Amino acid sequence: MTPSRVLLFQFYPLLLLPLLLQSVSHKIPRLSPHNKEALILRNPDDVISTSAISKDFKTHFYSQTLDHFNYAPQSYATFRQRYVVNSKYWGGPTSNSPIFAYLGAEAPLDEDQEVIGFLNDNAPHFKSLSVYIEHRFYGKSVPFGKMEDAMKNATLRGYFSSAQAIADYAEILLHVKHKFAAHYSPIIVVGGSYGGKLASWFRLKYPHIALGALASSAPVLYFDNITPQNGYYSIVTKDFEEVSKNCYQTIKNSWAEIDKVASKPKGLSILSQRFKTCSHLNNSDELKDFLDTMYSVAAQYNHPPTYPVTVVCKGIDGAPAGTDVIGRIFAGVVSYRGNRTCYDTNAYNYPSETSVGWEWQTCSEIVIPIGRGENDTMFPAAPFDLHEFAKSCKDFYGVPPRPHWITTYYGGHDIKLVLNRFGSNIIFSNGLRDPYSSGGVLEDLSESIVAVTTPKGSHCLDILYSAKTDPDWLILQRKREIEIIEGWLKTYYSDLQALKR
Repeated sequence: MTPSRVLLFQFYPLLLLPLLLQSVSHKIPRLSPHNKEALILRNPDDVISTSAISKDFKTHFYSQTLDHFNYAPQSYATFRQRYVVNSKYWGGPTSNSPIFAYLGAEAPLDEDQEVIGFLNDNAPHFKSLSVYIEHRFYGKSVPFGKMEDAMKNATLRGYFSSAQAIADYAEILLHVKHKFAAHYSPIIVVGGSYGGKLASWFRLKYPHIALGALASSAPVLYFDNITPQNGYYSIVTKDFEEVSKNCYQTIKNSWAEIDKVASKPKGLSILSQRFKTCSHLNNSDELKDFLDTMYSVAAQYNHPPTYPVTVVCKGIDGAPAGTDVIGRIFAGVVSYRGNRTCYDTNAYNYPSETSVGWEWQTCSEIVIPIGRGENDTMFPAAPFDLHEFAKSCKDFYGVPPRPHWITTYYGGHDIKLVLNRFGSNIIFSNGLRDPYSSGGVLEDLSESIVAVTTPKGSHCLDILYSAKTDPDWLILQRKREIEIIEGWLKTYYSDLQALKR
């Protein structure tokens, strides 16, 4: 397997495949709150009707400022930014009912509306207005055209950053408060994964706009060597080992076995046949990268009630007696991806608007140094090499990444010391089976910057729509988060009344 190569977790159109593959050597796993495979594996009874959701939303477009931090003439250009509002349960401005705002991340807003249910599930309880805002350069919020065109324009690309994004959210939320005459309605921002980072950073940067933030599965500490490189893959390994030591050991042994078969005469043909690949393998890395990503996706989105890691291991452990390592690994693929006529080893590798945007973000400022050493996980060594990564980004985009900028602008080092007296009203929620929890805040930083963790939880599970099959521990996690937010609101309304006397 190519060192420092981690593939993106998404399905992509074939058209842009050559562009992606020749770009950057190290791929940082996408920080999405949800995954298409995880949705496919869900219980049909738990799937929310898209039409039932969409009828309550009204779509709006805000004329957004291109550059919030410069006063040059070109900075005053504007573009249309999408946001949607659900006012079905809102108590209205006279009661100063709250506004819950979901801060979009590296995907079109449509995807999030279908699965992010924390706002709508709790709107009747809080009598809240639900607002979903799309991140600039994604979906219908791409300045001056399509993502592909925007990414070719080096000047325009420079406005694609997290700081610009949360400034967008500030403008839109103030606009919404004005539009709905909700001057004293407190705002709670919610985000998952990269969006969870944005939510926590928004609360710190714009405390006059957001009363509090729920940052779900937000690896705010996976920067600048605060978190060990192998944190992500160590938890993937732990997830598999806890389900089945035999499954874990089989996977660990498989990499050398794959290389051994590949080195034989017609070895790649043998592997292509045994794994029923849709196209002939060009090298063993293609197969290993596919398996690497499949295991990582299963762990990151190890949601109940199906628990994908268990699904993979059920296939590996359930293979007939006498099945060799290669056969057991293939059985795991079939168990997870279903019985197909062939298996596309590029399934996680096709570019899309989302992957193109995420690649730029990780090559500019969201530099998450995920890697692994020799024998510290069930995967072969693939250390993160910052010099190599920076060179590949510079070769492709013409500019190197700024790996220290996130901690400079938002903080991260000595976070408990810094935020103990500076920040307030942030929930950092993490499921400890989520590989990205290794870079999350897992202990309370102060009385009001708190960590809510679940040992069996996975990526962003708490902010997805509630389901009939939700386990008790997940129900209790959400209840705890609601209680904390209720406390913030109670204090706010008390302060508001005192000031009006």
